[in-house]
This record gives sequence, C-alpha cells and structure tokens, in this order.
Amino acid sequence: MIEHKQSGEASEELLHAHIESSSLRQHCEMVANAMEAYAISLGKSEIEIVNWWTAGLLHDLDWEKYPEEHPKKAVHEILPPLGYPAEVIAAINAHAPERTGKEPESEIERYLFACDEISGFMNAVALMRPNGFDDMKAKSVRKKLKDKRFAANVPREDIRKGADLINTELPEHITFLIEVFKKL
Repeated sequence: MIEHKQSGEASEELLHAHIESSSLRQHCEMVANAMEAYAISLGKSEIEIVNWWTAGLLHDLDWEKYPEEHPKKAVHEILPPLGYPAEVIAAINAHAPERTGKEPESEIERYLFACDEISGFMNAVALMRPNGFDDMKAKSVRKKLKDKRFAANVPREDIRKGADLINTELPEHITFLIEVFKKL
C-alpha cells in the first residue's frame, strides 16, 4: 500500500512519467482539483480526499501511450502493482464505461465521471475568454455546450449524465467547478 504522506508526490511523478503533453497533464490536474474540492464539500476523511484527488489525477494515465487500451492498461497493469487503493482503480475504470463496460456506481466513481468531460470543456471555454475562469458564468458555459462545433470531441451526453450521476443540476455543477478552477 502506498504511504499516505507520499502518495501525492508519487502520483505526480507517475503522471509525469506517463504523460508528456502539458495540456493532458493540465486536464488531469484540473480533474484532481475538482475531485478534491467535491470530496471536501462532502465531508470526506483525509484519506478519502487523497483518494479522490488521486483518482482525478491518474484517470487518464495511460491515454497518451496506450490510447487503444485506455483505461484498462492503467487499471490492470500500471496501478495495481504500485499498491493504489482499490477504490481509486475502480473509479478510473468506471470513468470510461464505453471502453470498460463498468458503469460508475460508487460515489467516487460517479464524481470522477461527472468531473472529467466537463473539466476539459470548461478549460476550452476559458481559453477563449480574455479573463479565463475569473469572470466566467455557468450561463456562458451552457451556451457553448449548445454549439456542437465548439470542442466537438467532448460528448455533451456525458456532461449531462455526469451531473445526473451526482444529483446536481448542471448549472450548479458548472458554478462549483468555476470556483475550483479560478483558484488554479
């Protein structure tokens, strides 16, 4: 089992060893911060908060090197020998149900699914704005969601499904994440 105090540093080193793309690293860090913020808001224990952050950070660990095997390479070959907690591995497995056949069921799984695609989409919106996240409103993100040409590779149905999975209205979910991403 990974030492609790060292897990953050070890996970960041692992991320850097497997992902060279700065934009993919940024995405993973955004999802990690979103997961951490949700874990805190839900009153999770310190260890659970670390696990939620870790699941967010490492969810796309194998995407760059093994896109055809994502996330199976990470959940079956990379993470288990390193002693990552079962709930972290399960969440990573469930964040891509169309690839793994595993739907997000547990709370950590549902939140990881809910934070993944929306984080990438919101980052694309922020890049188009002069002030990034600073004065962003949920309404402007929702307006961009309706434009199928904008960030066309982001599945809108997954964004809606994610909000449903965490029993949160989409505008509320977006507003929560704007506040998280403003601090990055």
